[in-house]
Order: sequence, then structure tokens, then C-alpha cells
Amino acid sequence: MKKIKTAIVGTGFMGKVHTENVRRLGNVEVAAVVGSRPETARKFAEAMSIPFATANLEDVLKNKEIDAVHICTPNVDHYPQSLAAVEADKAVLCEKPMTLSVEEAKKLVAAAEKKKVVNCVQHNLRYYPVLQQARQMVAKGDLGDVLIVQGTYSQDWLLYDTDWNWRLDAKSNGKLRVMGDIGSHWMDMIQHLTGLEITAVCADLAIFHEQRKRPKGSVETFSGKKGIQGEYETFPIDTEDFGMVMLRLGAKARGAFTVSQMSAGRKNKFAIEIFGTKAGLAWDQESPDTLWIGHRNEPNQLIVKDASLFYPEAAKFADLPGGHSEGYDDSHKQVFKNFYARVADPSMPVDYPTFADGLHGMVLLEAVAASAEKHAWVDVKY
Repeated sequence: MKKIKTAIVGTGFMGKVHTENVRRLGNVEVAAVVGSRPETARKFAEAMSIPFATANLEDVLKNKEIDAVHICTPNVDHYPQSLAAVEADKAVLCEKPMTLSVEEAKKLVAAAEKKKVVNCVQHNLRYYPVLQQARQMVAKGDLGDVLIVQGTYSQDWLLYDTDWNWRLDAKSNGKLRVMGDIGSHWMDMIQHLTGLEITAVCADLAIFHEQRKRPKGSVETFSGKKGIQGEYETFPIDTEDFGMVMLRLGAKARGAFTVSQMSAGRKNKFAIEIFGTKAGLAWDQESPDTLWIGHRNEPNQLIVKDASLFYPEAAKFADLPGGHSEGYDDSHKQVFKNFYARVADPSMPVDYPTFADGLHGMVLLEAVAASAEKHAWVDVKY
């Protein structure tokens, strides 16, 4: 089998995650890394045994041996770097949110369609095996008609005013922080699981730390819990620490969710509940292998991931037998597996999120921002 050569653009937390998990496929070689500075790229390449390091994206794009690129940089760079890769006829896998605006997202979708390149936005959290089982349960009518959805995505890594990350700077992140970072996952997930679109939103956003202490050195995502080391400067904050959204889903379902990066003790609580006319289900990323199923007139159930007992359409997203956990890293691998299957063979099905999904997500985020600004319901117009 021919080895596919790929490049990782970005040397932070997500760059490491992508590098480690794409290598698990066996037929994909990480041939290059692009960093923000030559020394950053070189250090990452040495640590991860990558043969080529550069601070110039063009060095990768002009290399005809490289088939694909992973965009794992701050949000502000997603659009220009993804567009440059598309124009260079590379397959592109971009972290979310895909762009900073709907207009940028539309241009990126159009460019990818024109060039006919394989494209993906990294909504990896869809691919926990029990969530794929939940999706099939909804699709096959096990829950009946969906009536209510609710949940949260709560973290604590930005609880203190001494916590810092590039996402706190709107110039790098965009105008929505917690909504763009993890609210985008929640909204994508509820639509993926139910097969229904969010049609209207009513949002409220809050900034709890109007100023934070910004270190004069760099800080990797999730690495700052021991506090600032060295000098810092006071930095005004204009992106939200918390958000809550009421929503309308499909023709009749209703729901609500919260997102937070300041919920003490919640490390990565991504929780979804879906209730229908026959049954309900609930899932929490902090216990990723279990799915709660609720009934009105019989005992509730708690099922544990076991692909041999799942619907066939869900079972294919589990690579290990029952009792063997598949978690966050594995969800990335599942996206990469399907993405690179299509890179190798364009006739393979598109069984992963695409740039079109990224555009869909940007439309939702702009509707949330508009609703919060107006203090009113906003219809979502795709």
C-alpha cells in the first residue's frame, strides 16, 4: 500500500494530538511540520521524529510528495492556510471553528468544490462509539419523535485570571471564545445525533474576568494550571467565559445548553440528553464508554460500549472489543481513518465532517452572537 504523506501545521496541543493519532493509521506518514517560528518547528520535529520542519507553509504546499495538510493553528489562521492548501491541490483537514466568519467559510467551501479536493473539519467528538450507537437509535425510531434536548460543555482551565491561552485574544480567536471552541461541538453533536437542524437560538453570554494576566512568554493550551511563571501584563478581555442558549430543533423539538471554561472541577464535561416520545438517552464525555437509556414504564438501562452488540452502522466506529475503552484519541483516529480512506481512493464514501459542516457551524455561531447582542430570538438561515 502506498504511503500517504501529510504535514501538520501548528505545534501546540492539537498539533501533538493530530501527529500521534494520524500515525496510528499505518498508511500515513507525517512528513513535515510547520511552526510559527523556525525554532518552534524544529523543536517539535525533533520531539516527534518528523523529518522536515519549517516556518513557511509554502515549503509544504510546493512539495508535490505531500498529499494532505492538517491545520491546527489559532482560529485566525484557519481560513488563509486552508485556502492556500486547497489552491495547492492538497487534501485539507482543518480544526474547528473552520473560519472566523460565514463569508470566509462560504469562500472555502466554494474553493474546495472548484478544486475537487478532499476536505474535512475536525468535529472528532461525533465518533465515540456509544454516540454512534445513540445516533442509530434515534434514526431507527428507538426514541420516537425527538421532543427535548439539553446539556452542557463545561471545563475549568480558564477559571482564574492568571489562566492564559491564545483563545482569550479575539485577534487570534475571533469574537466568540467558549461558544466557538466548545459550543460549536455541542451544536454540531446535537444535530449529528438527531438528524435535525437548529432553526432558532436565544443566547446570553457572560465575561466574568474583564481583565486577565497575560504572560510575556508562550503558553500551551491546558498547560497553565500552575500559574504564571515570570513577567505578565494586564490584558482586557472581550470574549465570553460562559454562554447559555435556548434553541429550536427541527419542526417541534426544544432545548437548551450551557458552555463554560470556568466551572471548577469540570475538566471536559460534554453532556448530551435527548428525550423522545418513546425513550431518552444521555451521555457524558467524562464517562465516554457508557450510554444511559431512559424509559417511562420499565427499568432504565446503562449500556457499556461493545461493538458486537451495537447496530452495524455504529459498530464500524469501534476498533476494540467490549471492555476495552475507546476515548478522545480514538475519536480523532476515526475521523482520520475515513478522511484518508478518501484521500487514497476518491470513490470512498464521505463518512466524516466536511467544509460544508464547517460552514453550517459558522452560520450557527453568527446567529448565537447576533442573539446575544440583541437579547432576542434569532432565526438560523443556512
